[in-house]
Amino acid sequence: MSGALKEVRNRIKSVQSTQQITKAMKMVSAAKLRRAQDAITQMRPYAQKLQEVLSNIVSNSEGEVNMDLAAERTVEKAMIIIVTSDRGLCGGYNSNLIKLAKQVAKDKYPNQLAKGNVQFLPIGKKGYEHFSKNGFTVVDKFWNIFTGLSFDKVQAAAKYAMDAFANKELDAVELVYSEFKNAATQVYSAEQFLPVRKVAKVPGQKNADFIYEPSKEVLIAELIPKILNTQLFKGTLDGNASEHGARMTAMDKASDNANELLKSLKISYNRARQAAITTELSEIVSGAAALNG
Repeated sequence: MSGALKEVRNRIKSVQSTQQITKAMKMVSAAKLRRAQDAITQMRPYAQKLQEVLSNIVSNSEGEVNMDLAAERTVEKAMIIIVTSDRGLCGGYNSNLIKLAKQVAKDKYPNQLAKGNVQFLPIGKKGYEHFSKNGFTVVDKFWNIFTGLSFDKVQAAAKYAMDAFANKELDAVELVYSEFKNAATQVYSAEQFLPVRKVAKVPGQKNADFIYEPSKEVLIAELIPKILNTQLFKGTLDGNASEHGARMTAMDKASDNANELLKSLKISYNRARQAAITTELSEIVSGAAALNG
């Protein structure tokens, strides 16, 4: 019986150690989440308005200005930019994003995927590891962006995609990321990155008449790359905040599960201890009775 007691005691110590780790990780994620949340809440309205402006300008300038990054053509080669995390222990966050990226490839580009003409550009170590180990075509230049996350690093990834599209090496680029809502909620999103989306025209609606200074051509050539850089940076910041939120929630659940397990183990330990004491008393009583008899 002492062997069983020792085993339960060791399990209790092990679960307590794990619980200390999960609680510490939850606190670290909560601190990081606060900073990441501030960054994305300040960035989001600006990025959304820029995207709206870009879509309007592209829609209203169609046919008037040569816009390489808004050119729609038959899709032969496509690329999916996927924003995952560098570290695990954040529940189903990474697996859900990877699943969504594969689903987008299957639904939108099935023929291209079958021919091996769909590339994946992972931002984050977990996405890079999955796609490179499973035989997908991977752009391996930008997976470590989260190591010292900055606008310049994200801009380099956006420029790579824009240059490939402008040079007709790619015909479509999709962005898969997790949109941050709150610590407990992340919305897994897929949106078109290139060609630049146009606003759907409402029948009878007149085109907005913009006054451009400098010329329309110069302004659009300068504006489109800047707005696309901002769009990808927003997606990366969203992903960063979502990762910390998902990890905080996962570690909180892990701590609660450890609590439940500890309760169960302590009950088992007390039962085993009680059984050992009862057995010992029975042996003493039996021995005393045998001596008296």
